[in-house]
Amino acid sequence: MVAERLKLTIGTRGSKLALWQSEYIKAKVEEVTGLPVCLEIIKTTGDRILDVPLAKVGGKGLFTKELEVELLAGNVDLCVHSMKDVPTELPEGLVIAATPTRVDARDVIVSGAGYDLDSLPHGARLGTSSLRRRSQVMALRPDLEIVDVRGNLDTRMRKAETGEVDAVILASAGITRMGWADRITHYIEPSQMTPAVGQGAIGIEIREDDGFMRQVCDAINDAETFTCVSAERVVMCSLEGGCQVPIGAYATPQGDGRLRMDAFVGSLDGVTLLRRTLEGTMTQPEALGSAMVERMLEMGADDILAKIRAAGDAGVSALLET
Repeated sequence: MVAERLKLTIGTRGSKLALWQSEYIKAKVEEVTGLPVCLEIIKTTGDRILDVPLAKVGGKGLFTKELEVELLAGNVDLCVHSMKDVPTELPEGLVIAATPTRVDARDVIVSGAGYDLDSLPHGARLGTSSLRRRSQVMALRPDLEIVDVRGNLDTRMRKAETGEVDAVILASAGITRMGWADRITHYIEPSQMTPAVGQGAIGIEIREDDGFMRQVCDAINDAETFTCVSAERVVMCSLEGGCQVPIGAYATPQGDGRLRMDAFVGSLDGVTLLRRTLEGTMTQPEALGSAMVERMLEMGADDILAKIRAAGDAGVSALLET
């Protein structure tokens, strides 16, 4: 590959996990281009506001907007994100150009007392800041007390390990990437808890007109991961999902040119939970995503989502404070 510049700069958040992911991409980019790559740490809104549940903060791009400003300004050449944090509507002129191989997309339980989702005692305190996880947990264990837990990954794990809460639900991917898999108490299968859109995948965002970075991204992209995440993001985009709406979608290759997707939409209290599984072809991921949206709407997803949006921030806040 012919280098068009003397060095490259990655825009990244400053958390331990974000830096791990950016160092991982840095090594791949350096291998492909032969250029030195440096990291530019940028603090996002989601990093600054740690005492308020994400669902109450509102807005899109809580963990991406500030990075994208620097990317559009030309101050960085690429941004590295956890794909589950990336809104489906990107700023004009930017694209997600690559997703390296995805790791385990499952949610997990971390508990100092060794509890899993079934063995948590009646009334136990379970920590999560995700409405998606809250909805599915409340459907399974309405007796539990759901506690909002923010902070970096290690902070949230320690709260469960020291007994501040009885357990927390987190993504396997981040824990595994940090080398802390031995601290996981229990893996929750996607059939029981549908993962977030893009969970377990890293996204590389570049300027749409940057031909050189397009070539770099093509060289480090994993086609299967990109296909799966593309299908999932159609669901989130069409149903207008985000931190304020309990939506999940998870696509997996079936090894025969087929693509399977599991999706869910739930009410905030977990009383109503819609689940559906569909299959399509690997060559038409967006078509599978669109078909899933149609099925979920037929099942009543629009009614659930309309009630959540009608309740607005006040409704979400009331739920989180109960």
